Amino acid sequence: MLVLVVSALLFSLSSNLDNIVVGLAFGIKKIHLDAVSNLTVAVITTTGTVIAMLFGKWLSGYLPDRIGNELGAGIIILLGIYFVIQGIIKLLKEKKSGSYAMKSTDEMAEKMDASVRDKSHIRYREIVTVALGLTFNNLGTGIAASITGVNIVLTAVCTFMISLIALWLGSRLGGRVVGPLLGDYAPAVSGVLLVILGLIEMFW
Repeated sequence: MLVLVVSALLFSLSSNLDNIVVGLAFGIKKIHLDAVSNLTVAVITTTGTVIAMLFGKWLSGYLPDRIGNELGAGIIILLGIYFVIQGIIKLLKEKKSGSYAMKSTDEMAEKMDASVRDKSHIRYREIVTVALGLTFNNLGTGIAASITGVNIVLTAVCTFMISLIALWLGSRLGGRVVGPLLGDYAPAVSGVLLVILGLIEMFW
């Protein structure tokens, strides 16, 4: 049971680090994010994750247990390594250009600033677009995680709760020094969490 909970938490944390980055972008540009908008993002991302995991569970029915588990875990580990390498490369480029711990989050903020018409309050259509973007980022890992046997119900609950917290936290930290720093490290941290999850699913 403990392994199931840990796996669900690791997957949910990794999947929702992007929510923190988006929240940071809102905070930097002082775009108001109300409770309904936050809830909308949580519902859409959780629904997308569940659909991906249900597909993964269906797919695992056509694979021998051992092969399915190792295949899913292997994909998760490879995705994690890719995210870590991608994050490190981005950090090195930013450090070299002198924009360390600021560039990626500021770029996201500029995109938000350009897409949101009313800077004091984001429209429902705009928040749905943001939520769908976050959801598509999680589809591949959701399928792979489900193939390895990560519990769908636990993951749905964790994803929903962590999504709410991550977006809210990001929006509150957006105007502070720690915000952009956290945003720049998010991809690498997400990758590390995925690698740990993959190893747990492969050996436990």
